Amino acid sequence: MKIAIIGTGNVGGTLATKWAKAGHKINLGVQDTANFKGKELLNNPNTQVFPITEAVKESEVILIATPAPAAVEVAISLGDTTGKIIIDSMNIVMGRGPAGFKTTAEAILAHTQTRDLVKCFNTTGFNNMANPKYGETALDMFVAGDSEKGKSVAIQLAKDTGFGECYSIGGNDKFELMEQFAWFWINLAMFQGQGREIGFKLLKR
Repeated sequence: MKIAIIGTGNVGGTLATKWAKAGHKINLGVQDTANFKGKELLNNPNTQVFPITEAVKESEVILIATPAPAAVEVAISLGDTTGKIIIDSMNIVMGRGPAGFKTTAEAILAHTQTRDLVKCFNTTGFNNMANPKYGETALDMFVAGDSEKGKSVAIQLAKDTGFGECYSIGGNDKFELMEQFAWFWINLAMFQGQGREIGFKLLKR
């Protein structure tokens, strides 16, 4: 796939690296191509840097991994997203998010042309994206959104990242639940003292 990465910090940078090594073409979308966080990502295979609108134009899939308060500004900066799949990996944490919206995904939908938006890669830490394996077990990932096309792509990319499975938890009406689940992980890891090296696996019998 041709994937635009908007946000080259911990989450965006980690996924850019994993997906590039899995054979996807990575188009980093930044405000200043000469000076941006994560320049070392250009050492990865299949990776180039572009202004944001150009990265979007060159890509089929867009990952947004910026701070949540910037969701509206970032969505507007994408340019024409008609026919593109957008994966939202952001979370509103402790009330810090786009004004007037309950979730970052709703803010993106309100300011882009695409309807193929899903929320994924937001429910665990970037350390678990870098290495989802705990012994012989791979953690699971989760995705929500009305777009079956978007969910199919997110599920494939989760597996390409090394997650065991990626389960759909429902449609757009579950965006808020996804952010609450992220807060559950953050609470355990940071506020309850469990540390970042924890993750979730869906067990069946």
